Amino acid sequence: MLITNGTLITLGAENRVIENGAVYIRGDKIADIGATRALERKYPRAEKLDARGKLVMPGSIVAHTHFYGAFARGMSLPPGPAARNFPEILDKLWWKIDRALTLEDCRLSALVCLVDAIRNGTTTLIDHHASPNAIDGSLDAIADAVLESGVRASLCYEVTDRNGAAGAKAGIRENVRFIKRVAGERVTQHATRITASFGLHAPFTVSDKTLEQARAALDGLNTGFHLHVAEDIADEDDSLQKYGMRAADRLDARGILGPKTIIAHGVHLDIGEIETVRRTKTNIVHNSRSNMNNAVGVADVLGMLRRGVNVGLGNDGFSNNHFCEMKTAYLLYKAARRDPRVMGADQVLQMAYANNAKIAQVFWKPRVGELSVGAFADIILLDYIPYTPLTAGNFPWQLIFGIDGAHVTHTIGAGKLLMKDRELLTLDEAAIAARAKKAAQKVWRRVQTL
Repeated sequence: MLITNGTLITLGAENRVIENGAVYIRGDKIADIGATRALERKYPRAEKLDARGKLVMPGSIVAHTHFYGAFARGMSLPPGPAARNFPEILDKLWWKIDRALTLEDCRLSALVCLVDAIRNGTTTLIDHHASPNAIDGSLDAIADAVLESGVRASLCYEVTDRNGAAGAKAGIRENVRFIKRVAGERVTQHATRITASFGLHAPFTVSDKTLEQARAALDGLNTGFHLHVAEDIADEDDSLQKYGMRAADRLDARGILGPKTIIAHGVHLDIGEIETVRRTKTNIVHNSRSNMNNAVGVADVLGMLRRGVNVGLGNDGFSNNHFCEMKTAYLLYKAARRDPRVMGADQVLQMAYANNAKIAQVFWKPRVGELSVGAFADIILLDYIPYTPLTAGNFPWQLIFGIDGAHVTHTIGAGKLLMKDRELLTLDEAAIAARAKKAAQKVWRRVQTL
């Protein structure tokens, strides 16, 4: 495929804006970039997609999400006082939703989120799953949805002790089984789109015994852990009370941290823990909207970035319109610090693309998050028409103040069109929504009995 007549936003190391540019795709990767006329002469027989002046840029990367939470939207909670803090939110909502899911619910909730992702130009997602009453095969159910959609995703199952020793062992078993399945498919076309990590819930729900079992199970599997850490102060309090050390320090002492491990949130990490994360080259994923919604606090992302920690951007299960997450991160720190100078749009863009791409490199060796020769052909077209000069230097501010997922007209994943002129090509949105609505009603009824 040859995309022509676009305004290319390459991002990446070159970070160029190319007017009337073209991108040549061969297979699932970008094979050439240049001026439209030059590439039309070079590839005269290529199938053409005329961008008609639209922006052409990399698809968004979500470095931490939860497909399984889709059915929470609009659900009423059982009678009683509203949740006052994060532990109560978990107990009253999320730890009931996940227990109410069947394997088919896991697949449908993933499909709902993937429709949202494609519509809003998100092409890479790193998911963290939980379904305590449907553990075995749950990652296969989600993987089937991902393969049907055409995007790429890394999957894991959250191991926790909150459902007993048998549940913890089943979670470990599901992670190991799926990681081995993915490793066995490296020679297939699926290998470039489905990868795996080893999921843990959070330090306060995982005992030392289970941590050791998980660490031992991961040996030789060539991936890392994906878990929540210090999302709420309760995680730190629990760690100090039970183990005499803070949460990240405990994980470091148990061999969980490292360059292939992803920490979600890190809101209450202290300066010593941030140094531990930096020293171990562990990745952190910030989730602005979720942290604000749960009232857990504001992570010291600015301090983490200043110390050289790789901080990416996720949504923790909010919508996959990643442009919304970028805008929220931009505004949150200005409000929290009461300083309009902090968290520039360029820093937000760095987190959302370059830093998230570095996290994605744990799972995929060809690059994502940039238009460059050899990178994966995960590309979106947007009908954003700038009414001020657009340059590589001011693009971050154009994005924050002007660009949204609603501007996405075409989504390309692994070199294939997933949406054309806002029409989904791989997923039947109406049919998925109809099935999901029926399934959600059943999930809600189960939640009321828990």
